[in-house]
Amino acid sequence: MKNKDAIFKALSDSTRRLILDELSERIELTLYELTVRLITKHNLNMSRQAIAKHLAVLDEAGLVTSERKGKYRVLMFNKEPLKDLLKGWIE
Repeated sequence: MKNKDAIFKALSDSTRRLILDELSERIELTLYELTVRLITKHNLNMSRQAIAKHLAVLDEAGLVTSERKGKYRVLMFNKEPLKDLLKGWIE
């Protein structure tokens, strides 16, 4: 399992939680699609570069994965680190 502190750090920021909310609603999103959804649905005024920095923190915690599909990088929510983290406390 990824470092628990990295997971809590990733979840401590409201923008990163919104990113996870958006990714959990879709199977996958490109950075552009994610940026548009954050700006239009949540009225966030952020650049793709700022969102990419948040994604790096989420990636380090193992909560976001990405893969190349054609010329795009597709982002996906990985719930496994959260399941592993909570399993120890709940089960």
